[in-house]
Amino acid sequence: MRSGQPGEAQISQAEEAGLVQSAKSGDAQAFGRLYDASVDRIYRYIFFRVTDADLAEDLTAAVFLKAWEGLARYRPDGPFLAWLYTIARNTVIDHYRTRRKSVSLDQAVIRQDPGFDDKVDLQDEVDTLKRSMLGLTDEQREVLTLRFIADMETAEIAERMKKSEGAIRALQMRALQALAKVMNTERRET
Repeated sequence: MRSGQPGEAQISQAEEAGLVQSAKSGDAQAFGRLYDASVDRIYRYIFFRVTDADLAEDLTAAVFLKAWEGLARYRPDGPFLAWLYTIARNTVIDHYRTRRKSVSLDQAVIRQDPGFDDKVDLQDEVDTLKRSMLGLTDEQREVLTLRFIADMETAEIAERMKKSEGAIRALQMRALQALAKVMNTERRET
């Protein structure tokens, strides 16, 4: 899925509409082009929420399977990517709803692999960021996630959140300021 491909395939809105129509008619290659254009963004979106690369890959695959199976229900009233984000969001929610409290053998036994400390440090940073994000409003979390995790442009975020681009930029600035304040408070407490 994420085999180190150099960048995402870029497609125009007109090309996207044509690919969606072809994919709806059963053209797997057209769906493959839509996949190539969006898989990295969907993966990043999911990874930020689950912070486990293997799980993020599995859930990303599930998103695209659901999209392929539900393609007949897609209505082109917005970008195809926005529809995929909705599926991704629901897939992550479903994952957390059905997840059982269990620990894998790999998690239970600390392995001595090179880079283990780096992985732990990175996980600590991700956990701090996630806890800090909980101190933001829903809108602030959404705008930061869409901008920095999903790598969406301001115009795309404005369309998705049904706000002006200026309002999105102001919301993003306030969210970053609030996040910095929350993270500084948390660092002082630890």
